[in-house]
Amino acid sequence: MIKKVDHIGIAVKSMEEALPFYTDVLGLEVQAIETVESEKVKVAFIKIGETKIELLEPTSEESAIAKHIEKRGEGIHHVALGVDSIQARIDEMKENGIQMLQDKAKTGAGGALVAFMHPKSTGKVLFELCEKTDKGE
Repeated sequence: MIKKVDHIGIAVKSMEEALPFYTDVLGLEVQAIETVESEKVKVAFIKIGETKIELLEPTSEESAIAKHIEKRGEGIHHVALGVDSIQARIDEMKENGIQMLQDKAKTGAGGALVAFMHPKSTGKVLFELCEKTDKGE
């Protein structure tokens, strides 16, 4: 069912201010930076072993990331779990009483199909189901 921890999403106010810690101090390499217009967020992918860190900078005050930062501050936003057959996993979560924020997967950063579980159903942790195509691996 769950293959791995695909990435950990970290909300930041400024990508420019946050990146030096990951690149200069930790010595990690940024793989890509992209803007996901539908989510009003700029995303930097940083590979660390078989997992990635996903820095999330809001591009609008209306974005979910901006609201998260306003309410909780910068820091860990979500844990993404790599899966196959995401729709089957969504249906399985719902059958097990997990409230989903999406009933169907949507396209997220890197072209991955994603859907989030409501933190009220998961011990206050925002989990993302993430199915990557060959392009998104």
